[in-house]
Amino acid sequence: MKLALFDLDGTLLPGDSDHAFGEYMVEIGWVDGDAWRARNDAFYAQYQSGTLVLAEYLDFATSAWRDRPAKEAEHVQADFMRQIIAPQLHASARELVEAHQQAGDLVAIVTATNEFVTRPIAAAFGVEHLLAVELERDDNGRVTGRPRGVPTFREGKVTRVEAWLAALGQSWSNFDDVLFYSDSTNDLPLLERVKTPVATNPTPALDAIARERGWRILRLFP
Repeated sequence: MKLALFDLDGTLLPGDSDHAFGEYMVEIGWVDGDAWRARNDAFYAQYQSGTLVLAEYLDFATSAWRDRPAKEAEHVQADFMRQIIAPQLHASARELVEAHQQAGDLVAIVTATNEFVTRPIAAAFGVEHLLAVELERDDNGRVTGRPRGVPTFREGKVTRVEAWLAALGQSWSNFDDVLFYSDSTNDLPLLERVKTPVATNPTPALDAIARERGWRILRLFP
């Protein structure tokens, strides 16, 4: 059996679900348009350049919806899936995930986007195991804007995968192969940890590293 790990944004999706959810907050009028869009774009640029402070971004991103009634937030979550994410669910990405599942491999999505945005996306791909940024909640169950536990970001992805495997009674060595599909240099810690790194729809920076190191390069989208 193999272990197949997938990044989400830019890898299984052609776009970035976190940034897109911020844009969606503008579209439905839950935030101030110009100011919010400017900050959302700035945080996204920081992510792309490898300088993002995740805690700052998470507080910003969840502030648009965390104080809304739960039913309102859930309705918006579902509408975002229908309008924004569903058109990005390409057959090429679905087929890649399904090929691993049909082979009997253990499959997980490991993403730096928070669980509120990504859980429905993982479900749409038919992936049971989602390792996302978990959201801290107060005694009343309301999201605080802070992460809970180790965020699945950079080195944190390695930590969370190891903890998840341990909880399943597994370890890296139990698998014939461990693959990780990612588009971003933010994921270098996990790409360097697995046996088979796959630069998937890679950014120019990751493309250069993959070519230098002889990693497989996969392009799922035109």
